Amino acid sequence: LSPSRVSPSLASRLRAVEGDFDPDALAASAAAAQSGSPRALLAALYKFTRPHTIRGTVLASVAGTVRALVDTPGALASAQWSVMLPRAALGMVALLLGNAFIVGINQIFDVELDRINKPFLPVASGEMSPRNAWAAVLAAGTLGPLIVYHFFPPLLFKLYMLGWTLGAAYSVPPFHTKRNFVTAGATIAVVRGFLLNFGVYYAVKDAIGAPFRWSPKVAFVARFMTCFAAVIAVTKDLPDTEGDKEYKIDTLATRLGVPVVAKWATAALLANYLGAVWQGLKAAQGTFNLWPMVGGHAALGGLLAVRFRRLVRAEFNMRDVKLYYKHIWDNFYLEYVLYTLI
Repeated sequence: LSPSRVSPSLASRLRAVEGDFDPDALAASAAAAQSGSPRALLAALYKFTRPHTIRGTVLASVAGTVRALVDTPGALASAQWSVMLPRAALGMVALLLGNAFIVGINQIFDVELDRINKPFLPVASGEMSPRNAWAAVLAAGTLGPLIVYHFFPPLLFKLYMLGWTLGAAYSVPPFHTKRNFVTAGATIAVVRGFLLNFGVYYAVKDAIGAPFRWSPKVAFVARFMTCFAAVIAVTKDLPDTEGDKEYKIDTLATRLGVPVVAKWATAALLANYLGAVWQGLKAAQGTFNLWPMVGGHAALGGLLAVRFRRLVRAEFNMRDVKLYYKHIWDNFYLEYVLYTLI
């Protein structure tokens, strides 16, 4: 869809990136929050949860639930919905609290860095006070584990706490694993790629009383999304090189430069898509639904390639780098649609 063929307002929304903000509007929002405006405080809390990560968590939960139900013959007909739906809601709340804990504690400890790289975030901008930020993080970091401990199997509690611990170590000294691109990438890949997708599927199987088995579809998405999350862990640093260099954060983007990392990250994602197509073609008949598995991944890979060519033509302008990173997240979201269909 060409911006020339849509209204200016729609075109601007299509090209909107997370870093877009009006300094005057941001200052007004901070002043309103500091004055105690309930609406401004709620808006700051919403921004504090990093909505683009929330969307990924929600989509993973919904897709994993659908996949587990579809994979279990008779599950939909025999499910005790009066028991399952409240439990599913509790599981979603626990995941969102875990998400909020991890992204929130990162904003607390990275506030000085965010004032350079992400001045629109609520702690860095002053929309959320350190006291309120700590209250939100402590509440999320306590309530999430309590919900999982009381309502879900011990294995899920252990996995949840593994993700909780890795997420905290990512930001909290002396661990601060985000300072090294290897440990940072491994953390995001494990938490968002493997633990989230496996955990949701296992939880639904447990809720409907079905034994867990590694189906080809679950094994595929766990591998595919772990690789994808590892690439996100690298590309998230592309817009942040200025602050990362100043605070000596060791990322591939600061070492090799934005163009080199963007090219290799795109190559890794395209290889991931090609692997999905190859797996769909080589698998035994009936293992996957061929059109979404082969055609869907080929289409998403092609879309990524087109968007990368636009980035190259823009000569890696920082705004286009941010837009490309947003498009990578768009592909990440769309993968969960394919997961329910393959």
